[in-house]
Amino acid sequence: MNFFKYIKAVGTGPKSNKNLSKEEIIEAIQGILEQKCESEQAAAFLMLLRVKLESDEELAGCLESFNKYITKEEIPESIELGFSYDGKTSQPYLFPLYGKILKEFFKQNKQIEPFDIVISGDKLQPAKNGLTVKDIADNITLEDNIHFFDRANYFKELSDLTDLRKKLYMRTIFNTTEKLLNPANSKYAITSAFHRPYVEKYMNLFGDNYENLLIIKGNEGTPEIFSDFKYWVIGNSGIEEKVVKLEDLKIKYNNEYENITLDEAINIINNPSKEIMKLAKLNVAVLLYTTKRVESVEKAYEMLSDDSCCIVRFFKKLFK
Repeated sequence: MNFFKYIKAVGTGPKSNKNLSKEEIIEAIQGILEQKCESEQAAAFLMLLRVKLESDEELAGCLESFNKYITKEEIPESIELGFSYDGKTSQPYLFPLYGKILKEFFKQNKQIEPFDIVISGDKLQPAKNGLTVKDIADNITLEDNIHFFDRANYFKELSDLTDLRKKLYMRTIFNTTEKLLNPANSKYAITSAFHRPYVEKYMNLFGDNYENLLIIKGNEGTPEIFSDFKYWVIGNSGIEEKVVKLEDLKIKYNNEYENITLDEAINIINNPSKEIMKLAKLNVAVLLYTTKRVESVEKAYEMLSDDSCCIVRFFKKLFK
């Protein structure tokens, strides 16, 4: 494979660099995934492409190139949570708590169609040494409505590039395109962005793959929230921005960890505080809104926090 032409295209210099066409980027990425080029060539290309800044067409072509390799399952009535693969350092993961919360919600609201949760994980990727989704999924028993997909099993070619990416120790085009791989053909998805330009970029890149996509300004580049947040959806007039403040929902949380350990994270999941449970319900409220089950995040959180149903069940048991 003549891979040098792609290195030359993106690494000649600011005046001579050029964006690759969709066909060219597909051939280049598939050459890397199939290891048809030398690892040094792959590393040089990925680094230079990142420095040049990937075009929207290059991102779209990279994502499209994955279709040749991904082994998919069918869980259409599900929402995919698009976590980054470089992990968390300052907060625990909340997603293991979502399963029971959703089961109780759908039990009390039988008129609302249930959905499952889909999450992908892999070994740690650059450029942060955090605790990964895979670390949690390998050490916690998840509810049966949460499906963890190990990328080593359904997209081995990309997983096998982990060592190369660690040697580079910088973000590449894969950090962007791997956020939502849709291994279960989910109808809905949520992922995170920090800057507004990336909101538009992600909507353009991933939007056509789902019936509804929500972009959230979450914690550490993840779709989980621990503080006031913004989120974006496609509305009648284009991309609409909305803001949620924890104070308005009577949630008080200001904990932060320095390099949280696996043991600490598991302990929080197994023994959640009252405020952690409130945060977990708020995160589930976002999922209910994204899947179009409830008309707003605030309404969904109100329904999840309503204890009246529990009081009714108590008195039913009392007077049996």
